[in-house]
Amino acid sequence: MGQTWTSMRTMMAYSQAQNRRDAVASAKLRLGSTEALKWYRLDDGVMGGRSSTEHTTEGGALTFAGMLDTRGGGFTSVRADFTGGLKGDALRVRVRGDGKTYKVLLTNGQGGGPWSNNPSWQHDLPTALGEEQSVVLPLSDFVPSFGGQATRRHTGSLVATDMAQVGFMLSLYLSDGSPNPEKTFVPKGTAAGFRLEVLGVEEA
Repeated sequence: MGQTWTSMRTMMAYSQAQNRRDAVASAKLRLGSTEALKWYRLDDGVMGGRSSTEHTTEGGALTFAGMLDTRGGGFTSVRADFTGGLKGDALRVRVRGDGKTYKVLLTNGQGGGPWSNNPSWQHDLPTALGEEQSVVLPLSDFVPSFGGQATRRHTGSLVATDMAQVGFMLSLYLSDGSPNPEKTFVPKGTAAGFRLEVLGVEEA
């Protein structure tokens, strides 16, 4: 009962609107016709979880870091809205990670849910501890997901010109809905820190 009540209080106090107001801009990261991407956090506090996200944009890049707590939750993310859609057929991202497997997200910015037609399009992003990596992610390889789970119900395809939001996530699940292995995530029933530096994101 105590855990349930704590989760309910966390969920009631969680403000997505305040997170958006606290968004921070990254001068080096741009998509579409947006001048600079402004990043805000969205983590499992929205459903009563205890994970926390801290993000900074010193030097123009993005540092996505914090604490992932699997006890009552299991995801953290940062998102940024952009205008003008995408015109290419892939994204190129340049990151320095911590060995965990993250996901890159794309959406039309209209929100979603199990009964909507607005999935979160997701692509896995494995990282190597301390190594800078540059990877090209074809838009055709992004998987539609609702609530962190890949879905077969959605029969449409990603429409590049409709995309209006990009994000990075650390989650219990990979883009195909399978569990993120403990060695690339966080051991079950524990909490652990994470850190992903996003040095570049652009159309390819």
